Amino acid sequence: MINVGIFDEHRIGLAGTEKLLKDVPDISVLFACSDKSILVEKLKVLQVHILLLTMHDISVKSLNRIVQLSISFPKLKVLVISIINNEEIILKTLKAGAKGFLGRESTISDLTEAIYTLRNGYDYYGKSLTHLVLNRYIKDLKDNEPSTNDKLSELSERQIEILKFWGNSYSNQEIADKLFISVRTVESHKNHIMQKLNLKSTVDLVKFGIKNNIIEI
Repeated sequence: MINVGIFDEHRIGLAGTEKLLKDVPDISVLFACSDKSILVEKLKVLQVHILLLTMHDISVKSLNRIVQLSISFPKLKVLVISIINNEEIILKTLKAGAKGFLGRESTISDLTEAIYTLRNGYDYYGKSLTHLVLNRYIKDLKDNEPSTNDKLSELSERQIEILKFWGNSYSNQEIADKLFISVRTVESHKNHIMQKLNLKSTVDLVKFGIKNNIIEI
């Protein structure tokens, strides 16, 4: 069971997020709060794996909150949900210590996928945001990085197929429907891909796919 906490200073948004996760398998919402002091107290006494932190602005105060949480609770993984979508904001939250980021276009499928991904030990960024961040690196990636084609031999045909679908913005559910397998099997394949390639984040995974012409841009 994945233990989740929810923090949102807007109570309507807080209630909405809690309701969305209420019946999701393997996810238990331990608390939902809108007060920072209550948040800290809850984290002290409850074993929370992932904190969903909604940010309505990207102020120094908001970023410092992530830093403080990361320092005070090093095992906690912070997943930022933000209505603001741009590369600068994503990078600021990641530098502050967040392990995942979801933008305003994200769906409930993206949210649950992000939670499962973080619990499995990997960073997560919404797909469109992943490509946004990668724009900064793609030219250098193609011009300067050594070839990694030899690593392709470590992947099965099915894993390459899943990587291609995922890199082209298919959700886990959509991939499962396309390949007539379960969502859990898709997630398992993605984890095995990350392990085989020794990659730490979804950004690294997409970069690998682009470098090896698996993912089109």
